[in-house]
Amino acid sequence: MLSQNVIRELTRIAGEENISTSKEDLICYSYDATNQKFLPDAVVFPKNVDEISLIIQMANREGFPVVPRGAGSGFSGGSLPVEGGVVVSLERMNKILKIDADNLIAVVEPGVVTGEFQWEVERLGLFYPPDPSSLKFCTIGGNAAECAGGPRAVKYGVTKDYVLGLEVVLPTGEIINTGAQTLKGVVGYDLTKLMVGSEGTLGIVTKIVLKLLPLPEATKTMLAVFSDIRDAATVASKIISSKIIPSTLEFMDKSSISCVDDYASMGLPADIEAVLLIEVDGDRDLIEKQAALIQKICRDNGAKEVRIAGDKKEVKKLWQVRRAISPALAKLKPNKINEDIVVPRSKIPDAIIGVRMVAEKYNLINANFGHAGDGNIHVNIMIDKTNTDELRRAEKAVKEIFELVLGLGGTISGEHGIGISKMPYIGMELSHTAIDVMKKIKQVLDPKGILNPGKIFPHTQLTSCNSNLQV
Repeated sequence: MLSQNVIRELTRIAGEENISTSKEDLICYSYDATNQKFLPDAVVFPKNVDEISLIIQMANREGFPVVPRGAGSGFSGGSLPVEGGVVVSLERMNKILKIDADNLIAVVEPGVVTGEFQWEVERLGLFYPPDPSSLKFCTIGGNAAECAGGPRAVKYGVTKDYVLGLEVVLPTGEIINTGAQTLKGVVGYDLTKLMVGSEGTLGIVTKIVLKLLPLPEATKTMLAVFSDIRDAATVASKIISSKIIPSTLEFMDKSSISCVDDYASMGLPADIEAVLLIEVDGDRDLIEKQAALIQKICRDNGAKEVRIAGDKKEVKKLWQVRRAISPALAKLKPNKINEDIVVPRSKIPDAIIGVRMVAEKYNLINANFGHAGDGNIHVNIMIDKTNTDELRRAEKAVKEIFELVLGLGGTISGEHGIGISKMPYIGMELSHTAIDVMKKIKQVLDPKGILNPGKIFPHTQLTSCNSNLQV
């Protein structure tokens, strides 16, 4: 519990209207997309970097945790106040400070909504590629904290590839600037890359310098339908090996697509096992040639049908289907264990088939979808959390899936981070020495352990995956 002196000081820093300790407000900031709940002691809504610095300085003096929060859309529990303390919500810091079309950069505050930023730069003929599925409500600051990706990562990369510089409040309250507003810069260690993806454990980002690109001239969207999941997985690999890098290459299996087919009225055949949503962009003449070659690869490798979207309305409909899958999975079972594994592209068929075999072994419903173009598959084990036997089987399945992925040369998290959900498994992928180095970095920057504690590094190696359960 926070003392009344701390509450009074927080009120003095942020203003009476920008702090809350009411139970109703605390509940709103106690959970994320994992739907686990940890109640903070207070929520503060600072308006600038100086207020955040003062809050952090006081936390060091008084010894209470501080947890930065964007939109709370994360899938790993990274913004949960697991040890109570103060949630610092960055939603008021939501200004686009600059868009420089000559130098192809932008400067934004962390609370800017990703989709709104994309719309604004595209209105000027520019392009910000990272596009997580939650782009309509997630924030740039949260994307930076988790190094968010999205469907376009196969061609354009992830958030870290577009962050040129940062303004950061360190866990001691000091303010630093990292990187530069230039494409090149090698002065000292790369603190920008250190901060991006650190899940709010090494600093609170208060300003972000982003790289922009020219908006592609044209886009062509295709849907390929398969009656054999192996064919779909193989085609995803073959498209990349043909030297074409599509802007998106999304995979959806039968279980995933069936949840949204009625909503979308897509009229897919009854014996469908998987679909690929493929998009190419760039020069108009070039993408016509690429689309023709992709169609041939699909048909030569088992596609029952290849559809090309005829207009923007049809393109929008296809993407609505893709982005609706995650919430629609509740039709299968009320709860899910959601993992975002990644394997080398050539191992996509082995991964998808292997995951399905593990699910069958434990008699579990499994739905897979995701970014096949960069090997990032969202594996969903669908369960009823009130069924203890089913939950036990799901825990065993998750561990075997991680073992499968690591055996294929992959990683257990592509874009969701570690947070608390994957914390029990980090030792499966990283050596004790690597984890120790990371802990030492945390200790140097946050000697009192006040910033987003209880994340990434387990106190002991656990075996249960209950922390990754979503409802």
